[in-house]
Amino acid sequence: MSARILVVEDDPTVAEVVARYLERDGHRVECVGDGAEALRRALADPPDLMVLDLMLPRMDGLAVCRKLRERRPVPVIMLTALGEEIDRVAGLETGADDYVTKPFSPRELALRVRSVLRRARGASLPGGTGVLRDGELVVDLGVHEVRLAGAPVTLTAREFDLLAHLMRNPRQAFSRATLLDQVWGWSFGDSSTVTVHVRRLREKIEADPTAPRRIVTVWGVGYRYEPVALP
Repeated sequence: MSARILVVEDDPTVAEVVARYLERDGHRVECVGDGAEALRRALADPPDLMVLDLMLPRMDGLAVCRKLRERRPVPVIMLTALGEEIDRVAGLETGADDYVTKPFSPRELALRVRSVLRRARGASLPGGTGVLRDGELVVDLGVHEVRLAGAPVTLTAREFDLLAHLMRNPRQAFSRATLLDQVWGWSFGDSSTVTVHVRRLREKIEADPTAPRRIVTVWGVGYRYEPVALP
């Protein structure tokens, strides 16, 4: 699965190692050490995926991700400092599809890149064709598109996968750990990842995100999808 990847990292040694591993996987890689320049290039000629460091000169990774998300649906993997949960959550809230904590294994990053690219291209969904409907909410699995009352809803690859999984299993309660495993294939991970993605989904598909009707909280368990349309 070859792709064009923009690596945004101001440490030349880290950027070189990341580029070498990704090129070994068959990707075409461009490295940029400046946040503002990376944003300019990504908007002018969007890559298939961006590996984005959090701490950058001129414009930090959060600002780059946020501004990019406003204009282009480019998948983003954020590089964050070890143990800084607030940075990981902030990255996910600005629209990052995944994160890797430093110091990291370049091999792990390469595997995460493959995973995000598969999801972004719709290849990771089991039975990835057909349409899921719940009233005015329509999820087209084949073209990876969501519409609400006829208007397109822009979701990240991870948000799309989570919504599709919940809609496929209506009224079934899932723990956060189960969602990490069944939706994204993580046998480990931070449950705040699920919490952030649920919050973002609610902001995009619920009439009132503070009183959700579709993605409801099951206290002491996790979340379930409650169809709005009558069966």
